[in-house]
Amino acid sequence: MALPLLYLIIFKYVPMYGAQIAFKNFIVTKGIWGSEWVGLKHFERFVHSYDFWRILKNTLILSFYNLAASFPFPILLALGLNYLRGRVFKRAVQMVTYAPHFISIVVIVGIIRELLDPRTGIVNKLLGFIGVGPVNFMGEISMFSSIYVWSDVWQHAGFNCIIFIAALAAIDPALHEAAVVDGASKLRRMWHIDLPGIMPMAIILLILSTGHVLDVGFEKVLLLQNPINLKASEIIDTYVYKVGLTSQVANYSYSTAIGLFKSVINLVLLIVVNKIAQQSKQASLW
Repeated sequence: MALPLLYLIIFKYVPMYGAQIAFKNFIVTKGIWGSEWVGLKHFERFVHSYDFWRILKNTLILSFYNLAASFPFPILLALGLNYLRGRVFKRAVQMVTYAPHFISIVVIVGIIRELLDPRTGIVNKLLGFIGVGPVNFMGEISMFSSIYVWSDVWQHAGFNCIIFIAALAAIDPALHEAAVVDGASKLRRMWHIDLPGIMPMAIILLILSTGHVLDVGFEKVLLLQNPINLKASEIIDTYVYKVGLTSQVANYSYSTAIGLFKSVINLVLLIVVNKIAQQSKQASLW
């Protein structure tokens, strides 16, 4: 366990020393200790800023939409693969669904842009055959969240189902044999045997996912952004990046305060969801 513990210490705990920048007016030449302590000034500035509610709303909509859409699909895919009998076809489906997970985010965004291009994209070509379009998908504010979420489902559903396939493999085969003898259909076996068998694992993963609900994929959102859809695509992570690194006067204290604010919200959500799981007698983290 030495290497994982060393990783946690170096990359998770040591950086906590820099979190105090959020409570100081950080000046590089003075260092962290030498900078002036300002308390909650930067947090108050963010909460009272003009962009606060828009950025928070965009982040929450994208996060919960992504969670609601992406969570069931790995389970459904795992259940489907579990009942496939053709070994060759099963492996082909697994390969096709797993592969997108290993494609670079930059490549994925390039594919999305090419598919949805209003002039040369295959989606608009198909819409043209039925007399619709062309549609500028990347220029429609209302479509940004759906483009992000469903492309994310396509990319990660196959890989995320691996853990559910492992959980299904641990279910006692005698339960299925008894169900078949009693005349249960595959759907009945899924509902009464498979789903209860993987539910503890699903609850744990849901709790962990809720703890990262505000950690929306920064790179993908940034690459999908353009001046037209910025109203719906500006989230906390991209705002921190722009304020802390790309603005003319980089404000490290302000951007650190925003990042710390997000982490506290994630922690609160994690504790609340875990408590709900405990109250409902389901599996929980502690």
